[in-house]
Amino acid sequence: MTPVPDRAHVPATGPAEGPAAIDDQRLEDLISAAHMAMPVELSSLLRRGAALLGLDNALIYLVDLQQRHLVPLDERHPTLPVEGTLAGWAYRTVSLRVTDADDGVLVWAPLVDGSERLGVLAVRSASLDGARLRRSRMLADLLAMAITSKRAYSDWLVARTRTAPMSLHAEMLRAFLPPRTIGNSECVSTAVLEPAYELGGDAFDHAVVKNVLHTAIFDAMGHDLSSGLTTSVAMAGARNARRSGADLPDLVGTVDEALAQWLPDQFCTGVLCELDVSTGVLRWINCGHPPPLLIREERVIDHALAGGPQPPMGLPFRLAPVGRRVRETVLRPGDRVLLYTDGVTEARSEGGEEFGLDRFTDFIIRSTASGQHPAEVLRLLIHAILDHQHSDLRDDATILLFEWRPRGHRTDQTRTSATSTGRPVRRERSQASAT
Repeated sequence: MTPVPDRAHVPATGPAEGPAAIDDQRLEDLISAAHMAMPVELSSLLRRGAALLGLDNALIYLVDLQQRHLVPLDERHPTLPVEGTLAGWAYRTVSLRVTDADDGVLVWAPLVDGSERLGVLAVRSASLDGARLRRSRMLADLLAMAITSKRAYSDWLVARTRTAPMSLHAEMLRAFLPPRTIGNSECVSTAVLEPAYELGGDAFDHAVVKNVLHTAIFDAMGHDLSSGLTTSVAMAGARNARRSGADLPDLVGTVDEALAQWLPDQFCTGVLCELDVSTGVLRWINCGHPPPLLIREERVIDHALAGGPQPPMGLPFRLAPVGRRVRETVLRPGDRVLLYTDGVTEARSEGGEEFGLDRFTDFIIRSTASGQHPAEVLRLLIHAILDHQHSDLRDDATILLFEWRPRGHRTDQTRTSATSTGRPVRRERSQASAT
């Protein structure tokens, strides 16, 4: 495997070595076409872009809902597994993979919108130089933005990433979910949840308001349409209060009132957090839920985020008015906080063995120590939980992880994060097929 220079050190190439200069008018026309193209036209738009940039051909692959497969947007091509393929390596590591093909060079470029991994772009070229490598990245960035803007209204794009029918209550909950991963160079929040197509009452939420990262996890009683409705009302109440500028106690109070008014026989546990990214101050309220876990320097800090029990959301108005207590601590640079539902630790094997809290935290620590990105850590972890229970979860399993890494604090792992501008590149000799 031969290293190829990264984005910051790609040598410049003159007209005699590299591809032809890009015509500004044609580039402007391409960007305008990307804005107006229908989702089903993205493949033809991509071919047009590849030709403009002096590349032979290109193909979009989107990751499926469970992040096991890379599904081509062009339905004539086969699906690729995330595990054990060059395309999967590019997706998992958010890095370029370059390989020799029979008739030229094949570049696998990650499709990333901010911190959210969407899939990969396969770019074929007769030869490779610094200019073509940069243009492959440019094309991937343009397509990532186009896909993100169009998938909100394209059922076809959504359907391409599904491998099984989805239940009605899962469809309802998924309509409320934010992207799996959000963040920037200072903080990142990422989440996973299963069973992907049969969700009951679990959900997560994360958002950024100025310099504050808001995160939340919800777990409604039951595993049917009513539990999904309960969680949906809780999420809507929290967002409505947050977008109105409510403080954390008032935000939870809004959820309490909404559930008491519209679903008086239902309740929902959860943890809602606010992280001030400029100071590291973390504030949270735990509503009858397993306490968050603090991971610092590759170990769990026992009881760091524990606190006295508070009733689930929706219950205070049935019992007696309860003032929600806000807890507060200051994170250190590099700290990671884990929110999870009990379906994670209580997942049982055929022999009755629980996945357990120790196995859960050990997996996170080992994967982090090996240099995995936060989103990849959770992808691997949720698959390990599914494998432990032979993909037959008896309860929803949801995990949300957020990390604080302020300016001036960078590790080797964070330097090549999904938000980094200098993605590493690897080159291999292979008989791989692609576009």
